[in-house]
Amino acid sequence: MKTEVREFLTSRRARITPEQVGLVSYGSRRVPGLRREEVAVLAGVSVPYYTRLERGDMKGVSQSVLEALARALELDDAERSHLFDLARAAQPTGARPPRRRAKQRVRPEVQWTLDAITGAAAFVGNDRLDLLAANELGRALFSELYAAPARPVNSARFVFLDPRAETFYDDLERVADWCVATLRWAAGRDPHDRSLSDLVGELATHSEAFRMRWATHDVRFHNVGVKQFHHPVVGDLSLSLTRLDLPADHGLTIFTYTAEPGSRSEEALKLLGSWGATPDPAESVRTIEQT
Repeated sequence: MKTEVREFLTSRRARITPEQVGLVSYGSRRVPGLRREEVAVLAGVSVPYYTRLERGDMKGVSQSVLEALARALELDDAERSHLFDLARAAQPTGARPPRRRAKQRVRPEVQWTLDAITGAAAFVGNDRLDLLAANELGRALFSELYAAPARPVNSARFVFLDPRAETFYDDLERVADWCVATLRWAAGRDPHDRSLSDLVGELATHSEAFRMRWATHDVRFHNVGVKQFHHPVVGDLSLSLTRLDLPADHGLTIFTYTAEPGSRSEEALKLLGSWGATPDPAESVRTIEQT
């Protein structure tokens, strides 16, 4: 965990110039961004104390100091949350070996809720980007992901290890950035999750694109946004994402994808629903091609 703290703080100060925070820059700089002593001044702490923190020694660090660091490094909400997660995990509470979470199960009531959503693609996911349950339209929208034999279906594994991702996502680079930033945030929240560390190890072993992004230590919340897809059956789709956390189901979230009323994407989403509902998808494809 000390390494995580050190690399996160180092990467955040490296992206900020003295001019950005109103400091005068003197002399040449061996590294980009702020020096440690400049961060210490901005945060209102001593240089030795900040140096200790950046080396990963967060023992006894107060909330007020963390807040000051967040301001000094101009952290956004996701980065601030990540800093607090790292500080909490770094406290000397005794060594905790990695452990595998109990298998997350989707309650029948949650599945009923998904099935009741008929005009939007909906699924239940977790912090590891697993797709644990979906409604009919959700399975149709992500049919390319469900085509892979591995279960549970995992968005990050599809993005970085499945060549079909290049055509399925029109904005693959942005989706890849989001996947890694989300996994990095999840790792900060629960650094002892063995299933998550196994996934990160698998992706890092087989994907240079993942390794490069993982090294940046970027974190991000992903609550809303517009996603661009190129579905093999109905073509281009522009869908709005909404996240609905499930307080009674720790770590689980409902995600919905909806189309703007009257848009071409709404028409395509309806056609996709017809395709997903038919027992003979090949016949449905021929029908769609004729419309």
